[in-house]
Amino acid sequence: MLIDTHVHLNNPKLYEDLDYYVDKAKQNKVEYMFVVGYSHETNQRAIAIAERYDFIYAIVGYHPTEAKDITRKDFEVLENLLHHKKVIGIGETGLDFYWDKEFQNAQIEVFEKHIELSKKYQKPLVIHMRDATDKTYQVLKKHAPVKGVMHCYSGSSEMAPLFIDLGLHISLGGPVTFKNARVPKEVAKIVPLDYLLIETDAPYLAPHPFRGKQNDSSLLPYIAEAIASIKKVSFDTIAEKTSKNALRLFRLKEENL
Repeated sequence: MLIDTHVHLNNPKLYEDLDYYVDKAKQNKVEYMFVVGYSHETNQRAIAIAERYDFIYAIVGYHPTEAKDITRKDFEVLENLLHHKKVIGIGETGLDFYWDKEFQNAQIEVFEKHIELSKKYQKPLVIHMRDATDKTYQVLKKHAPVKGVMHCYSGSSEMAPLFIDLGLHISLGGPVTFKNARVPKEVAKIVPLDYLLIETDAPYLAPHPFRGKQNDSSLLPYIAEAIASIKKVSFDTIAEKTSKNALRLFRLKEENL
């Protein structure tokens, strides 16, 4: 069994053929999928998808590049969504100084409000971090301990243990399979199995040999296989450990394990 802990079935590229991509994932040992929102529309769509399938759950929040437009009313809407029985996490939130260098203070403020909601409702954070490793760490450290996952982790292998020490899991996706991706492979090697998750981030970041093409959850086995090779363990070990970690972190029953 595999769990795709971060997929955007709410993205039009996948949503328009939803049943096809869900069935394709199931045929490739992906038993659970967590659909992650990043805006009003995608949050609502994530919940609608989760309501449609027993084995799909929703995570809701505002992407850091949305931060400049987020108001107190938006957080009232978000907080109401957290009461839904299929909503298991908050995000994706975090800091992105690659796409948005101008509104860094707004990003930090919105990120901290997500952290407050995470603590209030005991739902783990799904954290996006791009070109903002140090600042992301400093914000999280201020609120430590924190519960959640560094989504598609792009930081260094040296920083990974520091995020783990704050209470976070490390999730790896397609980049760990890329032939020239030295840093993700180093991260995969050093992260303890008990703190490791896997994801596709579909429709983005398709793994090798599909790099540059549209991604979907059926390609998750390529990521698990690459990590197994790096850590010199079996595919089944990665599948079992990452699935147990995901179910434990997001407080789901360990059925079928």
